[in-house]
Amino acid sequence: MFTASLHAICSRPWRRTATLMATTALAAGTAQALCIQASEAKLRRGPGAHFPVTWEVFKFMPLQPVGKKGAWLRVRDLDGDTHWVHRQFISTRFRCAVVKFATARVRSAPRRDAPQTAISPVKRYYAFRVVGQRRDWVAVRDEVGNSGWIAHQLLWVR
Repeated sequence: MFTASLHAICSRPWRRTATLMATTALAAGTAQALCIQASEAKLRRGPGAHFPVTWEVFKFMPLQPVGKKGAWLRVRDLDGDTHWVHRQFISTRFRCAVVKFATARVRSAPRRDAPQTAISPVKRYYAFRVVGQRRDWVAVRDEVGNSGWIAHQLLWVR
């Protein structure tokens, strides 16, 4: 069973100083947001399954495309780190968001004084599907259906 604590378990890679191999740039106008659509996905150091895993992410993690090589996409995460992911793990059909601060409160309504939901607070790197927006608030749903509202400034939305 998925719980909020699983997102806290995923480890961040330590900064790499090695240069990633050269890639072809995405065609102009195709740079769009990507969301992980699989329950889990391994991000890698290079464009192939034989490259080391740099980060294991969960469903709805947003990524920004920066290049491609065959079926592999070079992507940037919310910290600016680059990784490679196979296209079978991603989708462009919906928007997604990830908590970019240590914690974020998930509210039952788009107001600071609204009660917190049962999953609140959530930790950094907790990912959601974006289901709506009202002014400075984002309506979100996690992979098991928990939903609520989070202040936009606490999220990296793609």
